[in-house]
Amino acid sequence: MNAEDELTAAQAALAGEHACVYGYGVVGAHLSDDAETAARALQAHRDRRDDLAALIRAGGGEPEASAPTYELPQPVTDAASASKLAVLMETRLVALYADLVGAAQSGELREFAAQALVAASVARGRWGGEPVAFPGLSGRPGTPGTQASPTPQTPSDTETPESPQ
Repeated sequence: MNAEDELTAAQAALAGEHACVYGYGVVGAHLSDDAETAARALQAHRDRRDDLAALIRAGGGEPEASAPTYELPQPVTDAASASKLAVLMETRLVALYADLVGAAQSGELREFAAQALVAASVARGRWGGEPVAFPGLSGRPGTPGTQASPTPQTPSDTETPESPQ
């Protein structure tokens, strides 16, 4: 791995955090019993997003901005579908952070990525995800049934983001 691989993996993890910040806004809107849990998750992802952006800057990169809008991988209409979205987003992040652990050149970035991988794996379980032996290595995105986070959309792709009902 080299510095370019590190930056690519860091930007991918940052994109995942951007998607989670958007996604947890939707999740929280559909959870009356777990709204506080969703609010804490949203704040944790905002904090990790900001910390990762700072690490990218410290490494000489320019953090990519959030997409203008996101398309959810499935409709979110109730608490069950909101929890399912949370599991999918955390699953995606686990894989992205596993990639960053492998690509990180600096100890600080590698430690950050490892801690974020653990946090996403724990959050995945909290939302009802099945435990896996090696988080981030099994059930990788791209395999059937693991499309995990909202998909960024450009303004030409959609007029407005999906809004919770």
